[in-house]
Amino acid sequence: MDELTAAGILDPQLRASYAECKRLNSLHGKTYYLATLLLPKSKRPHVHALYGFARFADEIVDDLASTLSIAEKEAVLATWSRKLIQDLENGVSNDDIGRALINTVNQFKIPIHYFEAFLKSMAMDLTKTSYETFAELQEYVYGSAAVIGLEMLPILGGAQKAAYEAAEQLGTAFQLANFIRDVGEDLERGRIYLPLQELQQFGVDPSMLEKRILTPEIKSALQFQIARVRQLQRAAMPGIELLDRSSRPCIRAASELYCGIVDEVEAIGYDIFNKRAKTSTARRLRVAGKAYIQALSARRALD
Repeated sequence: MDELTAAGILDPQLRASYAECKRLNSLHGKTYYLATLLLPKSKRPHVHALYGFARFADEIVDDLASTLSIAEKEAVLATWSRKLIQDLENGVSNDDIGRALINTVNQFKIPIHYFEAFLKSMAMDLTKTSYETFAELQEYVYGSAAVIGLEMLPILGGAQKAAYEAAEQLGTAFQLANFIRDVGEDLERGRIYLPLQELQQFGVDPSMLEKRILTPEIKSALQFQIARVRQLQRAAMPGIELLDRSSRPCIRAASELYCGIVDEVEAIGYDIFNKRAKTSTARRLRVAGKAYIQALSARRALD
């Protein structure tokens, strides 16, 4: 039985919408796509709908024509965002991505304010290029990453308060790990996603980053940020055990692979300006293999 049929999704238009979300997920989130394969078939389409929407929205922000002014880009995003929220409130959409998203939101009663927070962060990306404090950055990270985990909880089966706290912590850790890895790429886009005040604690300012030369000060600043990722990951681990048993292997694997990005930063000697920190294929396969065995065991226990 295919995933969509297992999830009870039979309408042709709806199936096409879910298929498009899955395509976006497979193209733009290879690590996450690999992890979703560990979920029961009936859960996968709904996770694809949420992540596919996030990827689609992200592409709108990143791909808006460079000839547009900032004000024009804001207007385009605002119009699209208003239409999306209206569709969510009405419970219906004619959008290729929106059909699957709204079907998932309706089925699992996912709060609309998570999507409002996400869209707010997307709008911030158009105008905000740096963040003074971690508290300020957290507002952006909450909307751009943490809410994705919160949206998925009803699908993964975690109703307790501790599960929601863990989802927010893990989503934040994933995003912060990406920020550490992508310092060089973000500089190319005129953005710095490491809190400026925390960089200053180690004697680092934006002009030093712009030189793209690893210094002892920058290394120390990165080590501080890496320690935060690992602390958030550790804090979230007990919450994973509150999910449905069939969901745990997927999230454990995602946690190891996403947070493992900081291990790869260490492995390249923190030289994020000249080298790309990438999780090796061997590590991906090792993590996936272990999680696959756990997933099979969980499914057998439910049979």
